[in-house]
Amino acid sequence: MDRSARAFWLRSPGRGELRDAQLPEPAEGEVLVRTLFSGVSRGTETLVFRGGVPESQHAAMRAPFQEGDFPGPVKYGYLNVGLVEEGPSELVGRTVFCLYPHQTRYVVPVSAVTPVPETVPASRAVLAGTVETAVNALWDAAPLIGDRITVVGAGMVGASVAALLARYPAARVQLVDANPARADLAQALGVDFALPADAAGDRDLVVHASATEAGLSRALELLAPEGTVLELSWYGDRKVSLPLGEAFHSRRLVIRSSQVGTVSPARSFRRTYADRLAISLELLADPAFDALITGECAFEDLPEAMADLVAGNTTALCHLVRYNTDTGAAPL
Repeated sequence: MDRSARAFWLRSPGRGELRDAQLPEPAEGEVLVRTLFSGVSRGTETLVFRGGVPESQHAAMRAPFQEGDFPGPVKYGYLNVGLVEEGPSELVGRTVFCLYPHQTRYVVPVSAVTPVPETVPASRAVLAGTVETAVNALWDAAPLIGDRITVVGAGMVGASVAALLARYPAARVQLVDANPARADLAQALGVDFALPADAAGDRDLVVHASATEAGLSRALELLAPEGTVLELSWYGDRKVSLPLGEAFHSRRLVIRSSQVGTVSPARSFRRTYADRLAISLELLADPAFDALITGECAFEDLPEAMADLVAGNTTALCHLVRYNTDTGAAPL
């Protein structure tokens, strides 16, 4: 079998390229996967592409199968769906999700892939890593039935959180974003929408995912007394100022961080990383998540597409990367 592959690399901040690679023979306990789709996690990957990972976070920000180092050259990414071509008989021919960068084929341990349920199209399954972040966030936040909840920031992560919150019994969920076009996204997910100035107040919980100083400040303003902001944004090398001298103390407000790198303490004693990812893939059976995939390119065009995402020329939430395959069209 052909052992050649091609991979997307960040050569230096702002400059991407495709490189040839030669794959090893899969050993026992490994699989060879042919990529069908990968997804660009816009917030994190554009930050990496522009060279915005602080030196202090180089180790913490490493992706599971990253090659190279920040700021570059580096092969980075973690939303990959492919077809198992070689490996254990029970996996050959199965569609799987893997936290692997953008590459046409790759060899990884069996433990690194998760079968995609038959109810989930391969193209939608690229969202598994982002929905996993949302699952972990809600384990951290532990919203209650009937809560008044706002999600500030309708990017990939914020929209995924809103999609899951839409399922909570009697919860009143509002998605807030500065872009009025995100109203259509909110409608597709089954939640209310508001611009920041019009957002409802007196909220029990606000999930912040806009990665902006203004968004975090607004999130605090929307809280009811003793309410909590769950911070999902990652700012990289940017500094953030907050109005902690206003009503922050008198109203006993809380800011709490959440990060997908560890399983939430609320579930870590009885859920593994594999459990969390499997749950995320099950949740993706809901076609409402298709509303998050709003851009697409061929793998060969990824260097230019990534530059356009960073420059703001493309405003996709999740940018889907489609791969040409040897055996016909990839399944949707």
